[in-house]
Amino acid sequence: MPADAPPKHTLDVRNLHVEVAGKEILKGVNLTLRAGELTALMGPNGSGKSTLAYALMGHPKYKVTTGEALLDGNDLLKLPVDQRSRAGLFLGFQYPQEVSGLSLSKFLWTAYMQRHTPENADSDQFGQDLTTHLGFLGMDEALLKRSLNEGFSGGEKKRVEVLQMATLTPTFSILDEPDSGLDIDAVKAVGETVAKLHQLHRADSGILVITHYQRILKYLQPDAVHVMVDGVVAMSGGRELAIELEAKGYDWVRADAREGS
Repeated sequence: MPADAPPKHTLDVRNLHVEVAGKEILKGVNLTLRAGELTALMGPNGSGKSTLAYALMGHPKYKVTTGEALLDGNDLLKLPVDQRSRAGLFLGFQYPQEVSGLSLSKFLWTAYMQRHTPENADSDQFGQDLTTHLGFLGMDEALLKRSLNEGFSGGEKKRVEVLQMATLTPTFSILDEPDSGLDIDAVKAVGETVAKLHQLHRADSGILVITHYQRILKYLQPDAVHVMVDGVVAMSGGRELAIELEAKGYDWVRADAREGS
């Protein structure tokens, strides 16, 4: 895609306010994601990062009071959860759930068929892509026969989330702390795989990675970094901002936001 060409897809979050149990968590979030870009969203605990992810996906606990989220001009917030997924939104959970009795392979095939019809589904290509993605992630094919996430390590669960993203090829993926609970090798494996998938599909899709730390970002090399504090996006910049945050901490962002208000 030429540098001056407009992105194929955009997700515009505008003035988003969200309450949880009557308490306002998001206080006017503005954020634009573009196909072709990998974006990082950083911030301290309680700043609203995960609230943003769950509100966009439609979790009933998160009540949108004001604002919109326009995926190519269509407001996702007016759609039920399943239609948000079909529209091209994907959420990788911070704490993936276990589902006993449902094999990983069956789960992935069912998810794939939610985005395809019997006429355009290609089981052979699905199998080939699955093998390729398993190799990227360093996952044993034997995991496909096991119940979804049951008895999986933290690293395996996060790899399964990325495997789902690779299978579904969504327009916009939100990965909620994919580095949470992972050791150094697992962070590297997940980070490098997400980066490879982004390069493979970058013309048609965008990725938002939510994280506290810049350790995974050195593998992802984000195009933009945004910082949330106290329910708003308080600072934005390039990948160098993540390194500066590591050195200065989030109190620096809070102080800067107070001075600018």
